[in-house]
Amino acid sequence: MKLSEKIIEGLLWLAATITILVTIGIIWVLLSGSIPFFQKVSIIEFITGTEWTPLFAKKEFGILPLVAGTFLTTAIAIAVALPLGLTIAIYLNEYAPARLKSTIKPVLEVLATIPTVVYGFFALTVVTPFLQGFIPNLAGFNALSAGIVMGIMIIPMISSLSEDAISAVPKSLREAAYGMGSTRLQTAFKVMVPAASSGIIVSVILAISRAVGETMLVAIAAGQQPRFTLNPLVPIETITTYIVQVSLGDVPHGSLEYRTIFAAGLVLFVFTFALNNLSFWIKKKYQEKYD
Repeated sequence: MKLSEKIIEGLLWLAATITILVTIGIIWVLLSGSIPFFQKVSIIEFITGTEWTPLFAKKEFGILPLVAGTFLTTAIAIAVALPLGLTIAIYLNEYAPARLKSTIKPVLEVLATIPTVVYGFFALTVVTPFLQGFIPNLAGFNALSAGIVMGIMIIPMISSLSEDAISAVPKSLREAAYGMGSTRLQTAFKVMVPAASSGIIVSVILAISRAVGETMLVAIAAGQQPRFTLNPLVPIETITTYIVQVSLGDVPHGSLEYRTIFAAGLVLFVFTFALNNLSFWIKKKYQEKYD
């Protein structure tokens, strides 16, 4: 083996090792902060409680309001991003000329580079007043506008990854569909999309992970009121927003209230870890199916 190949192999091994060590470090930090919290607060109460008021005089430590807020904004975001992102992916792959495709795709991906704080102010100052013209009882801070703008933010992830998945489908399938008399629309939705379904599903799961972990947008536009509700018209609080609220506040380090951010962070880590592993499992399952 040449020296250059050994150096490259060593650098790749080092990069993989650093990644593993960082992950282990994150888990250790979350556990070291969460274990003292759970020594004083029942895990059952934490998982099943519907009141989250650790910073109030009457302290309640039920995480469900934060979980509900997180998944409410995520569900709205996916409801916006999935149909739009998939439609864009199909258009770029099946209908758009090559020159137009090479122009539109980079422009779409620019959306992913915009700072999320900009999206947050856009949701608060533009989208919310616009929606209040149609929904008079919409609060100034609400899950609906935050979810809609978050959906716009993750459209590039779904459209780009889905378009890549559709492009990877063998051309022979498309040609066979045309040979059987299928129209372009039938070929797109009955042949290409089902054949690329594993990549599309993975893109959606990764987009969900991105939405679950979003911080600044929901902190600005959705409010900081933990509610166990599925009503998108009222202020809510997500797990990430609460972590920011406590981290930047006057809560004493080492106190029970401060350790709640480690418990909330552990829940968030479990959710994103499960979603990422689900996407890996789905991709591997489909690869085994078609190999």
